[in-house]
Amino acid sequence: MSDIKKVVLAYSGGLDTSVIIPWLKENYGCEVIAMCADVGQGDELAPVREKAIKSGASKVYIEDLTAPFVKDYVWPTLKAGAVYEGKYLLGTSFARPIIAKALVDIAIKEGADAICHGATGKGNDQVRFELTVKALAPHLKIIAPWRLWNIRSREDAIDYAEKHGIPVPVTKSRPYSMDRNIWHLSHEGADLENPANEPKDDVYMITTPPEKAPDTPLYIEIGFEQGTPVAVDGAKLDAVALLTKLNEIGAANGIGIADIVENRLVGMKSRGVYENPGGAILYYAHRELEYLTLDRATLHYKEQVAIKYAELVYDGMWFAPLREALDAFVTATQQTVTGTVRLKLYKGNIISAGATSPYSLYNEKIVTFGDSEELYNHGDAEGFINLFGLPLKVRAMMKAEAKKNNE
Repeated sequence: MSDIKKVVLAYSGGLDTSVIIPWLKENYGCEVIAMCADVGQGDELAPVREKAIKSGASKVYIEDLTAPFVKDYVWPTLKAGAVYEGKYLLGTSFARPIIAKALVDIAIKEGADAICHGATGKGNDQVRFELTVKALAPHLKIIAPWRLWNIRSREDAIDYAEKHGIPVPVTKSRPYSMDRNIWHLSHEGADLENPANEPKDDVYMITTPPEKAPDTPLYIEIGFEQGTPVAVDGAKLDAVALLTKLNEIGAANGIGIADIVENRLVGMKSRGVYENPGGAILYYAHRELEYLTLDRATLHYKEQVAIKYAELVYDGMWFAPLREALDAFVTATQQTVTGTVRLKLYKGNIISAGATSPYSLYNEKIVTFGDSEELYNHGDAEGFINLFGLPLKVRAMMKAEAKKNNE
């Protein structure tokens, strides 16, 4: 690949990307521009810039993507109700497209020939990065070192880093693979690779273990406008401030720990432990409001859409026409998802404590066990049941006639 003169690298300062800069320079003789995306991971990024330059990068971009990440990627997925395989709130999945888009933008600006990422050949992230590049800038080449080099484990990568004098924030005594952003923190590897092992308490870096959470329940209220969370306990907040506050509240009360053996896109099962305190609260609250404001047919169809939406996000198809089309459907369903949801948080549990909406479809005058003849005539039910059950009656009559004829 002698035609590759300049590469933009998705750089985090972590183990994998730390060793990639010298590896690229050794194997391609190319200029390496590092791009570090701030998606609310909470790290001090100034040392990352210095580290990238010392590792051999010619230039470093640090892109603050936190606000657009929450507003343009997290909120749409939340409104869709998309959860992968019933547990995973897609924290890494929808962060990759916005990071890859920033890579593409910088590559075009710098006149680069290729982009490079540190995703392994066994994971989903390689697909998410590369599908985004194909969707936005198919002329760019892609370099994926984990599919090319001789490093085969995180231990090998640590050895490579030590040999090249590159400090890394991972040791052989704690070799967890972690991904963090404002939405979640994931943990994989080491003792977690055996699904029989319960996660140790020291795995959790955000969330208080439920048994150590406060003994007194905490009540909170979440306000929504057209499916978007806008307030906590009556105080209007921007997207980043709102999620940050709910992360703090949820983490203190042991909320949002998910342990799942999931089906990766690349064909294998993997075990991940996720900390998602604010996200867990928001998904629960949003769902409570939809129970109140969506009619039966829309709610049930949206449940099907949510599964497909989650698969598309998980599979890296953020910029696919189908996800965009489903997004239009979801947006239409959210026009009346406005109101306030009250929740009780207690030792890892989220418990409903009431919901109100000006668009509520719940009508006490109809549903009451008291007198409601003006709005609901009990006698109407007989005709409804007769028509609704007619196919069952006809089938039973046919079976009885067939049995009689065969005797």
